[in-house]
Amino acid sequence: MRLPFPRLYRDHYYRLLEEVFDSNFWSEGELLERFEQQFASFTGLQSVAFSSGGSALYALFSFAKVDGYEVIVPANTFYATAVAAKMAGAKIIYADCNKEDLCISLTDIKKRVTSKTKAVCVVHIGGHISFEIEKITEFCSENNLYLIEDCAHAHGGSLHGKAGGSWGIGGAYSFYATKTMPLGEGGMVCSKNQELLEWIRKFRNYGKSVSNGKVSYHIDTGFNGRMNEMTAALGIVQLERLPEILLWKRRLAGKLDQIFKNRIYFPAGSISGFYKYIVFGYNLKEETGKVFARSDFGPEIENLSYSLPNSSWIANNHKCVPIWYGWEHADAPTERICSLLIG
Repeated sequence: MRLPFPRLYRDHYYRLLEEVFDSNFWSEGELLERFEQQFASFTGLQSVAFSSGGSALYALFSFAKVDGYEVIVPANTFYATAVAAKMAGAKIIYADCNKEDLCISLTDIKKRVTSKTKAVCVVHIGGHISFEIEKITEFCSENNLYLIEDCAHAHGGSLHGKAGGSWGIGGAYSFYATKTMPLGEGGMVCSKNQELLEWIRKFRNYGKSVSNGKVSYHIDTGFNGRMNEMTAALGIVQLERLPEILLWKRRLAGKLDQIFKNRIYFPAGSISGFYKYIVFGYNLKEETGKVFARSDFGPEIENLSYSLPNSSWIANNHKCVPIWYGWEHADAPTERICSLLIG
C-alpha cells in the first residue's frame, strides 16, 4: 500500500520544518500549539496532542483513577484499548458488540457492571460513531461511571454533528501510519471537560508545567506523552488534506454501496469517515485487514468464562473492502470495481 503525498503538501511540510529549525524548539513549541488549535477547530473540541494514540488513552484512564477497579471495554477491538487501561491499573472486563455497528453493546455493558466498575470505554469502530453512544452516555451518567471514547478510527466521523470525544470525559485519536490521517505516530485527546484538559496537559509532561522558564510540578503522577514539533508540523499538513481524503473515501463508498448489500447501514445523522468499509458474508478477491480478529486478543478472549456471541460472529463473518486513500481502482466504473472485488 502506497499512500499518495503530493509535492504541494511535501513543500508545505518542508516550509514548516524550516520554522521548527529557526525556532530552535524541537519540542513544546509553537507548531504543536498551532496543530492543537486547528484540530480543535476540526472536531469542535479542545485538543491536546500526544506522542501516540495509546499514550492518549492511557492518560484518559489515569485521569479516571481506574487503578484497582474494573473497566469495561469491547471485545471487538485491537488490544491497545485494553492495554492502556491495564497500564493505568484496571482489571479488564470484556463486553460484547452489536452486529449493526460492531461497537460495544449497551445491553452487554449492563450485564458486566459491578460495584467495582469505574469506567466504560467505547471504541468507534471503522470510522463511524457508535450508534448507541447517546444511550451509553446516559447510562454511565446515571451510574456514576466514567465514559472514555477510543477514537482511533473516528477521524471525520460524526453523529448529529458531534465528533468523537463529545460524549465521554474525552476521546483519544490515533495518527498511526494506517489511520485516515496518518502521521506515522501520534495521538490527540479531545474533550470539553476543562478539569481533564488542564490535568492532561501536565500529565503528558511528567506532571510539570513551565512558566517564565520556571518548572513547577502540579500532579503526583505523569509520563512522557509529548508530541515533537516535526510530527506536529506533519499534523498541520495532514489536517489540511483531511477534507480531501474524506471526500475521496465517501465517493468510493458511494460506488461500493451499489455493489454490497450486506454491510453496515448508518442511521440518520450518522456520517462515517470510512476508515473501513465493512461487509458481511462475501468472498473478496481483494480486502484489507479486519477491524477485529480473535487473534487480536488470543488466549485472553478464548479463556473467558462467559461468551461473546456477536463478537465471535463478527470476527468470522466480516471483511473490509479496500477504501484506503490511494486505492488504484477507485476511479474505475462501479461495474469494473465489482468485477475486481467479487467477480
